[in-house]
Amino acid sequence: MSDDDPRARRRARRITWAVRLGSVLLRLLAATWRIREIEGERIRAPLRERRPFVAVFWHGQMLPLLWWHRNRGIAILISEHGDGEVIARIARNLGYELVRGSSSRGAERALLESIRTASSGTPVAITPDGPRGPAYSFAAGALLVSHRAGAPILPVAASASRAWRLRSWDRFIIPKPFARVTVAYGDPTLVNAASARDAAAQTPSFQTRLAALGESIGA
Repeated sequence: MSDDDPRARRRARRITWAVRLGSVLLRLLAATWRIREIEGERIRAPLRERRPFVAVFWHGQMLPLLWWHRNRGIAILISEHGDGEVIARIARNLGYELVRGSSSRGAERALLESIRTASSGTPVAITPDGPRGPAYSFAAGALLVSHRAGAPILPVAASASRAWRLRSWDRFIIPKPFARVTVAYGDPTLVNAASARDAAAQTPSFQTRLAALGESIGA
């Protein structure tokens, strides 16, 4: 047995307890939220008709969006960094399919798996500024998935009337008990491009769209 085994076991136990506690706290807290949708048919229609899309949202807005879209047959790209394992397990408990990887670890594998998942008809959710920022900076990965899989980009944003904001790079929001949570959807847009490079070149346009959607609801 190597010297690393005790540390690995302790880490595994910490993750297990963090997932159990986090899942319980999220369900108790989210049960008090009052959630309203803006342009909700933009996501309900493709889910109902089993049409894939690539949902994009800022990393800091993940918590209320994870809760609101639970058990809808969506796959989500989760980082392999740090707390990514805790988030991944909580997401799985909420009914999400998982794609693991990030811009700096497992990037190519995650991109190919996201394309395969979307091409098979499953919607994929991606935080284009994750897993470590900079905040509100739109990486091109989601556009490449849309381009290769032929699945439109669906901007999604969330805000809360009252929320705690963590002192993290993404200013992660946790809506407070009984907060009014607003979830808004932008126009679904297919990335039409002659090549992957041309698709990536459209990043500023999609960053502007996602930022504007968040601003429209005070996110």
